[in-house]
Amino acid sequence: MLPRRMASVSRREQIRMSEAEAASFLAEERTVTCATTGPRGWPHLMPLWYVLRWPISDRSSIGEAGPRLWAWTYAISQKVRNMERDPRATLQVEAGEEYQLLRGVALECDVVLHRDLEVVKALGHEIFARYASPRGQPPAESLPAEVAEMVDKQAAKRVALEFVELRRASWDHRKLGGAY
Repeated sequence: MLPRRMASVSRREQIRMSEAEAASFLAEERTVTCATTGPRGWPHLMPLWYVLRWPISDRSSIGEAGPRLWAWTYAISQKVRNMERDPRATLQVEAGEEYQLLRGVALECDVVLHRDLEVVKALGHEIFARYASPRGQPPAESLPAEVAEMVDKQAAKRVALEFVELRRASWDHRKLGGAY
């Protein structure tokens, strides 16, 4: 009988982020690249500002344990037309410029378009509060009146995008400790 070998951990498993690490990473970063399928079948990639919201109920799917990404965009944009035709998107948030520092999260998602004006306004305020503060700081407690008014006016032309995670890939090359 051959000796039993120790199961080795794949490189993929070594660099995978835990749920908590992925949630922390997504909270820290600021821009998500959203890929939808364009009208000619080619990927349509666009950057979006986003916020994280934790689902209140139905934690049955793999991504439900962590935060859900939400963004807003103009209702007449190409990405919205793409999502109306095919309500799927792949999202990627990444960081690091040197190989040993690369990290990121890629999410395959169903997309829910929200057109209710109050939902869109609230999301707009949340996004602008997040980005009004420097990286690493909590969101602004309130928006200046002129910014809040601008967000309210823009909301009429926008939709809220709720990305419902189906599958995830993550990587953090810092876990390799310089060994490649």
